[in-house]
Amino acid sequence: MEEKEFRNYLKEKNVDENIISNYIKKLQNYENFLKKEGKTLETVNPDELIGYSDNLASTDKESVLDFLRAIINYANYSKNYDFIVKVIDISESFNAMDTLYTRIAEVHGENIRNDIFKDLNIPALGVDPEKKPAFTKTIMKRVEEKLGEEESINLLSPCLHGRPPDDIEGDKKKLKELGIDAFLEMKHQKLIERLEKIRDEGTLEFAQYVDDNVIDFVKNDQMFGEGIREGNIIYVKKLPYQTKGFLNAKEENIKRFYICYCPWVRGAMKNKSEDESLRNFCYCSAGWYKLYWDQILEHPIKAEPVNTALDGALECKIALYIPEEALRAYIK
Repeated sequence: MEEKEFRNYLKEKNVDENIISNYIKKLQNYENFLKKEGKTLETVNPDELIGYSDNLASTDKESVLDFLRAIINYANYSKNYDFIVKVIDISESFNAMDTLYTRIAEVHGENIRNDIFKDLNIPALGVDPEKKPAFTKTIMKRVEEKLGEEESINLLSPCLHGRPPDDIEGDKKKLKELGIDAFLEMKHQKLIERLEKIRDEGTLEFAQYVDDNVIDFVKNDQMFGEGIREGNIIYVKKLPYQTKGFLNAKEENIKRFYICYCPWVRGAMKNKSEDESLRNFCYCSAGWYKLYWDQILEHPIKAEPVNTALDGALECKIALYIPEEALRAYIK
């Protein structure tokens, strides 16, 4: 580890000295782990990060978050963005099951919640994400057996992990100015422009690198972005989690694995173990869009998966049902 240079980098970013010392310590611990195999931060394959975080989750889970933060900062310092991709693999939606645990108690009471989660430990942050689908299958079976399919969907639909802050007020203004269809076209164009900037800078779009093939893939389908309206329904597709991997993969199950963002189910596609118990979990993903449009329109909408990688499709397509009274003012 280039400790002195990294420390100076963090100081230039006005990071608190105590935090800097903590990050250095976490990275030193990682390097001590790597020394057993004759590796350093500069020589290790970032794919191996998951093995360490999984070990840490079982031996010192309270330190995992600080370790992942330290790795992200070191990756930005060293411009080794492969580490960031792996950190996102590890941490994406990590709180989803904790949210479900809390939500079931809020809606149905602690006794039912405790019965559903009996004898189960929610996988902690840091656990190898490919271990998570087995837990999801057990929980989904128990929820549906206890509460029924409809209520299972209701629990998932508000989204279990939320979404980062959106420019809600700015988008409200643009929607009012442009009308719904031009607004959707604008959001697609903005996505293309963002991807082009990321390609040119050599950075990341969330957890993936961007090249011309990725951009062409997005340009050819306006459903990427915020979607296309057909009547009172907006159809939107999620940009694959790893678009380059999706485009290059030969096996369909691996293509579907690269499409999916959710570590609670995506590993099941990789090892071909998905089954009926997981079929409704993508209502959580649909809810990610619902969170946005509920705020933009100031009116609740219904969101549901149409096609998903989990049910065998080579896309994740969501239908957003907009009530006529909420849509009327924005049709031009």
